[in-house]
Amino acid sequence: MLQNTFCHLPGIGFRTERQLWDRGVHSWDVFQAESTPLPFGKARTVALRKDLGHSLAHLRENDARFFAERLPSDLHWRLFRDFRHSTAYLDIETTGLGLPDDHITTIALYDGKSLRTYIHGDNLHRFAADIARFELIVTYNGKCFDLPFIRSFLEVEMDQAHIDLRYVLRSLGYSGGLKGCERQIGIGRDTLEGVDGYFAVLLWQDYVERNDRKALQTLLAYNAMDTVNLEKLMVLAYNLKLRDTPFPELRIDEDPVTPDIPFEPDIDTINRIRHRFFGYA
Repeated sequence: MLQNTFCHLPGIGFRTERQLWDRGVHSWDVFQAESTPLPFGKARTVALRKDLGHSLAHLRENDARFFAERLPSDLHWRLFRDFRHSTAYLDIETTGLGLPDDHITTIALYDGKSLRTYIHGDNLHRFAADIARFELIVTYNGKCFDLPFIRSFLEVEMDQAHIDLRYVLRSLGYSGGLKGCERQIGIGRDTLEGVDGYFAVLLWQDYVERNDRKALQTLLAYNAMDTVNLEKLMVLAYNLKLRDTPFPELRIDEDPVTPDIPFEPDIDTINRIRHRFFGYA
């Protein structure tokens, strides 16, 4: 989809892009062809073709940030197909204590194949080197929460291109938080059904107070599920967004395969915490 996009070029907005598409200018190759008549003056046409040459160079260099800086944020979803091979799905959990005492408890990072987890007091320091390998980050509500928190607490720049699915899905009519969006498209949570961000805070608290490894395993299972499900939501959102373009052939047809999550949520721990804090199991 990126190579059918022109909104990153100077002075070209969505309306002009639509006009180009309606004229049959569907790709960068067509735009660059000398035989293609463009609705601009000669000098501007030359300048735009030069800018598009820079775009091709940055795409070859796998530079997603170049395009993210030039596209409106509501069009960042168009980066996904071209940079899927360098995409990280990301979710964090925190203590929920509020500043200045709040800190990250766990992070889950998924690249579509491998799942990595990071734990406060154990291997959280490894996150910075691992995330630096990716060009594109996908989160749910990461613009307001995950990324600012990581920048502040871990002092990691997190300057990659970023797609926040909260806003993409909302533009498609899906709302109600990450779990709400999952339910609307038929993603279930099995044992973790009903466990949410506040419950994740309680799981960490239980782990710290009791040194209960089952609580930590349950928290990691929850954090990992939040993260791997982002790929399914991203593919769904990308395909639905394509419906408003002339490029149905760019649809991603294969369904993401949910990886084996190496953490087993413990139902007894979940019920014990529910009874302690909510009065039911």
